Amino acid sequence: MDDSNSAEIVLQIGEPAFAFFAYQVDSEEILIVTHRQSPIQNLTLDEARALFIGLGDADASVQVWVYASDADVQSAFDQAVMEGRSVASSAKVAVNPQQMSDILVSESNAVGILPRHWKVGDAREVYSVATVPVLALTKSEPVGAVKDLLACTQK
Repeated sequence: MDDSNSAEIVLQIGEPAFAFFAYQVDSEEILIVTHRQSPIQNLTLDEARALFIGLGDADASVQVWVYASDADVQSAFDQAVMEGRSVASSAKVAVNPQQMSDILVSESNAVGILPRHWKVGDAREVYSVATVPVLALTKSEPVGAVKDLLACTQK
């Protein structure tokens, strides 16, 4: 749906900022990923934070990619890695995991954030950020078909 406000169920990676009726349906690992030819190698937490802040010894040609600050994957990343710090102002913004995946596969100087299920092709994992819940959120207690669908997804 184009407008998630009218949806009966919204799927979200990580904890919601405000209270909904939330039902865990899966979990997802959030990764920092590069193109296979990138100069970025396995990172520590401090190196990952420095890279996304815009500090450190990273090659100047490396282009950092993130999501909009209100995106669920970005929120999970910010909580686990950034700890209240802002990403570099030079970071490019992908609109969704599909665009991020396409960029990381096609641009050898790109580094970004992906849910594990989106990592494909020549993308290489350089840091595992966290494993977070995938939640089905509803605005009210589910009944009828919505309740049945949620029960099915939790099995």
